[in-house]
Amino acid sequence: MKLSTAVALRISNILREKNMSQYRLEKNIAMPHNTMKTLMSERNNGVNLKTVMQIIRGLDMTTAQFFDDPIFENPDLEIE
Repeated sequence: MKLSTAVALRISNILREKNMSQYRLEKNIAMPHNTMKTLMSERNNGVNLKTVMQIIRGLDMTTAQFFDDPIFENPDLEIE
């Protein structure tokens, strides 16, 4: 699994847990829809740390909370 896919899955799971829509997150952090759409799509070939940090803050989490998930412990995680 690619790192970008893992990040997108983690965001999706957190949004579901918080009962928050992707649209609401975009509005909370003033992120253009196309940026979020690209990040969440399979076409994404990489993740930008600045964008991920912006999303983490919009989810009202710490960086440690976001990355504290088994999906990031996969030894086969491909770092693009």
